[in-house]
Amino acid sequence: MGLDEALAALALWPGARWLQDSGTAYLFVNAAHILGLGLLLGAIVPLDLRLAGLAFRHVPLAPMASVLVRAAGCGLVLALLMGLWLFTVRPQDYAANPAFLCKMGLLLLALLNVAWQHAGAGWAAARQGGAVAAAVRVRAWLSLGLWLAVLVAGRWIGFV
Repeated sequence: MGLDEALAALALWPGARWLQDSGTAYLFVNAAHILGLGLLLGAIVPLDLRLAGLAFRHVPLAPMASVLVRAAGCGLVLALLMGLWLFTVRPQDYAANPAFLCKMGLLLLALLNVAWQHAGAGWAAARQGGAVAAAVRVRAWLSLGLWLAVLVAGRWIGFV
């Protein structure tokens, strides 16, 4: 089975058919995707601003990071699951959409940056109350840029 056949089969999945046939179902799944994005970015932006040294300097990083990392994780899971479900409505169209492909590339880079940040010793030290290392600050700046670019690319999909 080639990619075109797999994408066509994906559009026939019962969950995809339900969204295709029900504007109300699509509305709620789309709203859940947006909620996930809001939760994700609403947690990542203040955390990255704190790590970059631009805001919330008076707030201890350990408790802030503990809450915001979990919130971002929940938002990411919700956004990914609902985004994948929305993709199944028109998978062949999305797979040919340059804005969608750009969003997926940016999403991959953003997720790799998260893994890079969390794997580093500097992140662990900062979360335990130590100084925020320059590498952690750089990855925070990169995170801000990548996640905001993912958001913009996602909005761009509807205009291409």
